[in-house]
Amino acid sequence: MKKEAMLYEKLDGALNCHVCNRKCVISEGKTGFCKMRENDNGILYSKNYASASSIAVDPIEKKPLFHFYPGSLSLSLGSIGCNFKCPYCQNWAISQTYLDEVGIRNILPEKAIRLTQENDCKSISWTYNEPTMWFEYTYDSAKLAQKKDLKTVYVTNGYMSDETLNLIAPYLDAANVDLKSMSDKFYQELCQASVKPVLENIRTMHEKGIHIEITNLVMPGHNDSEEDLKSLVEFVADVDVGIPLHFTRFYPHYKMNNLPPTPVETLEKAQKMAIDAGIKYVYLGNVPGSNGENTKCPECKELLIERDGFHIVNNKLKKDKCPECGAKIDVVI
Repeated sequence: MKKEAMLYEKLDGALNCHVCNRKCVISEGKTGFCKMRENDNGILYSKNYASASSIAVDPIEKKPLFHFYPGSLSLSLGSIGCNFKCPYCQNWAISQTYLDEVGIRNILPEKAIRLTQENDCKSISWTYNEPTMWFEYTYDSAKLAQKKDLKTVYVTNGYMSDETLNLIAPYLDAANVDLKSMSDKFYQELCQASVKPVLENIRTMHEKGIHIEITNLVMPGHNDSEEDLKSLVEFVADVDVGIPLHFTRFYPHYKMNNLPPTPVETLEKAQKMAIDAGIKYVYLGNVPGSNGENTKCPECKELLIERDGFHIVNNKLKKDKCPECGAKIDVVI
């Protein structure tokens, strides 16, 4: 479903898209890097407005967001397209394809909000592919969600432009940002992008009061050195030691199926490094059978939220306080 895009300017014979930090210059009849924004007779169109490739009712923990209304449900919507081309993408079938190659459903913002309410969801999440690739849709939906007292979530690579972030921020309650590495070389080689805008956007989101959690997929031989991990930990701690940090185990996938899974010992080393740096809540993901996704009080180490996969087994929190020592826990409830 086509709709005129927001955030673009007309150049001499082309259009300059401003939705993300690629700032694609798009000639007549062509699309940008993400394939979802097209120059049609001098007007930039979003090709996938309201075009959903994926829809599900998920636990909020699946985003992953562990400190944002824990135990609640989120209506999760995905579309087509991405402004990265990661060769290890888990959702490459929708992120790195064309609109006519995937089955879609048209779900207008009003219907999305209605489905959120009908399924007893606390929030609506734009996920599975990069949400800013259908920015106009998420923006319209987020404004409606706020009017209905529903919370809004981006699961994002953090590469949106300043203009995009400033527009969505008043209507965005939470985001999980995939901080892939602190190395610009990693971003250039594996994402065809740059790390600096991601770091700036994380700081800006935090400053604007958006609840953020950060995920880092630890990949053997690419971003798992002590230097890599130390740099990432120091950055997160510098923004706010209360930001939940998720270190996630890599498994062979897509074009990088020759890479071995991340050793659990590497994740545990990263977790210890983060805790030693003062980060209060550090989680290990994709490690079945571990207790790396449980929430403990950073003061007295009491087990506060016990999780089994994406589901909460036991929650001892008393509002936002530890029941044992009374410490305030950084959680939105």
